[in-house]
Amino acid sequence: MRRLTLALTMIALAACAGGPRPGVESVPGQGAITVQVIPNPIRATQVSGAMYDFPFEVIVRETGGRPVNVTRVSASVKGFGGMTLANEMYDAERLRALGFSTSVAANGELRYRFAPRREVPDERLFNGVSVQLTVDAVDDGGSPTSASTMVTVTR
Repeated sequence: MRRLTLALTMIALAACAGGPRPGVESVPGQGAITVQVIPNPIRATQVSGAMYDFPFEVIVRETGGRPVNVTRVSASVKGFGGMTLANEMYDAERLRALGFSTSVAANGELRYRFAPRREVPDERLFNGVSVQLTVDAVDDGGSPTSASTMVTVTR
């Protein structure tokens, strides 16, 4: 009996050795999501003068086997040295107003296409720019889940 307990403990430790993936929170039996941004890096497209479009697609995948509803997509833009340059947040109501669904079927995916237009007064701001993108959701049982990723921005 003691050997069996030791063997099971070793198997459990080995299974957990990899630890959780950065940016992903998951609980067995609950909905879980992953998030991906395409392209990575996000490429700024000059519209005119100092005005740029930043087109990208956010892919939200449900990985826990339960339907989820996206409650928020947020982005924090950081410059050189970690200085916050901008924050943007899309709650579920705003996502739906833009024509996006907020429901993700079990093991399904959603795609959000964004192309924010922003003024960049100094091209040097493109050096060292990154975006922390976070997606928050709730599964059909009311349990929250979240995933985030970091992407860079180039000109």
